[in-house]
Amino acid sequence: MFRKKIIIKKTGIMVAAMLWASLCMAGCGVGDEPIPEPEIEQVVPEESVEDTQEPEEEETAQGDQTVIGEREVVNGEMQSYLTGQWISESKATRRPIAVMIPNNRPAMPQYGLSRAGIIYEAPVEGRITRLMAVIEDFDDLERVGPVRSSRDYYVYMAMGYEAIYCNWGLAVPYVEELINRPEYYNVSAAVTGIHNPADEAFGRVSRGDGYALEFTGYLMIDGLFDAVERLDYDWNYDDKYVPPFLFAADGVRSEYADNESANMIYPGGKEGSNASGYGQYHPYFEYHEDDHLYYRYQDGKAQIDELDGKQLTFSNVVFMYCHGEVRDDHDYLAFDVHGEGESIVFTNGKVIKGKWERFDGDFTPPKFYDESGEEVIFNQGKTWICNIWDDEEYRKFVEYGQE
Repeated sequence: MFRKKIIIKKTGIMVAAMLWASLCMAGCGVGDEPIPEPEIEQVVPEESVEDTQEPEEEETAQGDQTVIGEREVVNGEMQSYLTGQWISESKATRRPIAVMIPNNRPAMPQYGLSRAGIIYEAPVEGRITRLMAVIEDFDDLERVGPVRSSRDYYVYMAMGYEAIYCNWGLAVPYVEELINRPEYYNVSAAVTGIHNPADEAFGRVSRGDGYALEFTGYLMIDGLFDAVERLDYDWNYDDKYVPPFLFAADGVRSEYADNESANMIYPGGKEGSNASGYGQYHPYFEYHEDDHLYYRYQDGKAQIDELDGKQLTFSNVVFMYCHGEVRDDHDYLAFDVHGEGESIVFTNGKVIKGKWERFDGDFTPPKFYDESGEEVIFNQGKTWICNIWDDEEYRKFVEYGQE
């Protein structure tokens, strides 16, 4: 293992006088650790400040000046645990919902995906993928969906975010006992295997000709609130809540300038069918340097949200390699989302190889580290996590690079 420099570039104009002022205030509640003195030749009087040279880049450690630490409330808003961006305190401190959403061609387009702070994608039987949208900003939505059935590895991932898990159906032999545990907050339609259903949270939406009944069921937000109240779930995160990501602070970009670049990311290869889960509809992400976002494509076209007709975009994309097994003749799959495994984080057009770890139980999320063992600094915004089947037969289809 070798140590790579993490280069973090501050945006905006910083003149020497401002730097000196920030140093003088270091003892006035800026943070718990002292602020390192910037490497400048001299501090000049204010009237000569135009003659100083602004340092364009600085090598920094993970501290109050570069990453979001303890959240603070400012004018009724907080920085989200899911995205790092400012939202109302009431949403930032509330459990999100984690909604199971189909991702195959007959289900398109989905509704509400653009509101998700995190999307978790993993293979299911039939060797396609299914999505789990983790959403904290949903109050003004009428619905989210369509909604599909549960698999146990999605339940475990949802619990890591302390989310209220929403599904319509389940793989009974592998999910029934798990999903009905009292400590797991589940809002599910009334189907076999669900012991405490919440039908008030679901409804059918007419989508016109060509849509099978299974792709017309939606989570209705008004009904969701009614169900959570009736089930007596606590909307607040508990005292042991662990944020999933370490985010760059406001005005800071996590650059990883020395790392490999990749503007195209293919979790299942570019062409030709394969059984990795990503090999049927060939999803991929395209990085745009102008806005620092990854644009999602699938099945040969932009993947859009029916809510606003816009293409799905993300600040970060993650490949999370997980041990997988085929369970039975129905091709039900199992993935181990506890323990550790390889990971690749894509942010700012760069590739950060490393590993993920999750050793502290169901109610903590996986954390991501670079090759030197430092926690990866994510850029503020939404994150898409691809569960990659950690088997040479399937991981060989993963591609990324500069095109």
